[in-house]
Amino acid sequence: MPAPIRDHLSPKDPMSAPLLCSTKEHYFTRLSVDVEPGKPGFDEARWITSEDVNVEHLLDVFTTTDPTSGGVWGACAGFMEHLYWHKPRLVMLGPKIEVLPDDHPSKLECFLHLSLLFRRVGNHMERKRLLTHALKLSRERGDDRQLVRILRELSDVHLVRRRFKKGIRQAKEAVEISERLGDTVEQARCLINLAWLLHPDNQLDAAEGVASRAIDLLEKDEQFLVCRSHHVLGVIYRCKGEIEKAINHLTVALRIASSFNWPNLLFWIQFWLAVLSSDKGRPEDAHAHIEHAKLHAVNGNDTYLLAHETWLQVVFLHRQHKLEEAKSGALRAVDAFERLGAVNDVRAIGELLRQIDHDARRDGRSGYLSWIGRRW
Repeated sequence: MPAPIRDHLSPKDPMSAPLLCSTKEHYFTRLSVDVEPGKPGFDEARWITSEDVNVEHLLDVFTTTDPTSGGVWGACAGFMEHLYWHKPRLVMLGPKIEVLPDDHPSKLECFLHLSLLFRRVGNHMERKRLLTHALKLSRERGDDRQLVRILRELSDVHLVRRRFKKGIRQAKEAVEISERLGDTVEQARCLINLAWLLHPDNQLDAAEGVASRAIDLLEKDEQFLVCRSHHVLGVIYRCKGEIEKAINHLTVALRIASSFNWPNLLFWIQFWLAVLSSDKGRPEDAHAHIEHAKLHAVNGNDTYLLAHETWLQVVFLHRQHKLEEAKSGALRAVDAFERLGAVNDVRAIGELLRQIDHDARRDGRSGYLSWIGRRW
């Protein structure tokens, strides 16, 4: 929808404007499609990257004039889901979602998708606030399927905040509920999250076991989750010092992600391959993997990942004792994270800056690598 037409489509009574209503039906139908990597319709959903501003304008109009319509809020949730996968950014619809009555049938779904957008820009404080409210609502409603998703996402928040024990408890509860529901796909998602939590808690054998169990649960058409399972196994084996196994699993993950062109996941896989190359004393290979990671961040329209790419460069510069270059890059990364509201990342890279200022050394590894690059 060209901007002049979009601006024209703001009549006093939108419901009486045939062109606006026709446009609404067109977009709402497209937003009703489930978006899941590796499944039909995922690639087609990339249309949102060029039409997101017009869609958001339309939703702003109808959430104002027709706020009781379930279809409008369902489309709002679908819009945020499309953005999450293909153009990660925040939306101006957040305040409207938050003032919906707690008993509104779409509030829980909208809260979940809004929290996912905060995840993609690294604002985990807002993400936690929304998910905590959503957890309360899902328990009150007795909605176990939504409860599993919310527990899984909350466990990931605790991973980022390094509160592993609490995250592990929530991930285990999510695994148990999904198993009781007989939902093997959701169970695998929860097991992957649990693996990411167990490995920084130094429960490496347990992490390896649950990640392998996730693969066993999955059918061949669930390649996205299979890829994520190999990804986390690669990181686990790196922490166990089994470098060849780590490379093998990350190579499998890279092959799957490349065949489907999943930019975010490709970024993190290249990230860990860069780390492994650096561990083995191969700086040129590490640099090549970083460049590939940067390309995937650009292709995925992802400013948060670009900030992480800068951060990874800083880590390697610090390892090479190129302290001035490292400090300059760290300051650029801090600025990018601050603009996104990524408080945890600002705090963590601040610690790295202090290490650089004091020329600190930790057996060739920055603490950053022990928790960052987690998963998609």
